[in-house]
Amino acid sequence: MKEYNGMELMICLAARYLEDDGIVVVGTGAPCAAAMLAQKTRAPGLMIMFEAGGVGPHLPAMPISVGDSRTYYQGLVATSMPDIMEACQRGMVDYTFLGGAQIDMYGNINSTHIGAYEKPKVRFPGSGGANDLASLCWKTMMITPQDQTRFTNNLDFITSPGYLSGKGARERAGLPPGCGPYKIITNLAIMGFDEDTCRMQVESIHPGVSREQIIENTGFELLWADHIYESSPPSAEELEILRNAVDPRRYIIGRG
Repeated sequence: MKEYNGMELMICLAARYLEDDGIVVVGTGAPCAAAMLAQKTRAPGLMIMFEAGGVGPHLPAMPISVGDSRTYYQGLVATSMPDIMEACQRGMVDYTFLGGAQIDMYGNINSTHIGAYEKPKVRFPGSGGANDLASLCWKTMMITPQDQTRFTNNLDFITSPGYLSGKGARERAGLPPGCGPYKIITNLAIMGFDEDTCRMQVESIHPGVSREQIIENTGFELLWADHIYESSPPSAEELEILRNAVDPRRYIIGRG
């Protein structure tokens, strides 16, 4: 029997990709939990930035929004959204996490609507700063459940650019070279992107998950890395810090 749930697994795996002394822009929820966990374990020098203007806080507790006063707690700077976006534009930000309702094989994300734009079935909050972050940060990551509804090539809207239509498309659109989607962490696997085609490829499969499950829950053809690894489960230390110091009220990780 697993001693962790799917959300705890995704957060712990995401935290391991955040390097010490790196810079990450996060929103609230799972990305914030991953950044906090990284800062409290393997990356104490990680600088966390929030879209609303908090820079380098030592978060005392999980904030409930990017404008929560805790996002400024003992921070280096209490500034504003234009300054955060300027830092991204100047190439200073290593990582960002984005969410969305749909993602395609090139890492393009829809967080705007489902259905026709004029009369959508569902209207979402839209970009906020997501388009800017996806366009300008060096590495974009996503934490999300995996199913055919989310992982589809029939995007109803491209809110945040991935590799657009393939290799070179970002640069042709005027975006900085060398940046773009990096890792997609789901409840089933970890995906990266093939260097030659810029298509999503499976790199690691979670314990107890089969290739067939991943294929069944993806609405497009995935590529597979030459060497597929099994994801390392959360350590006892990671779980203790996540549950007791990062999210003790179980806002994100739940109680099951």
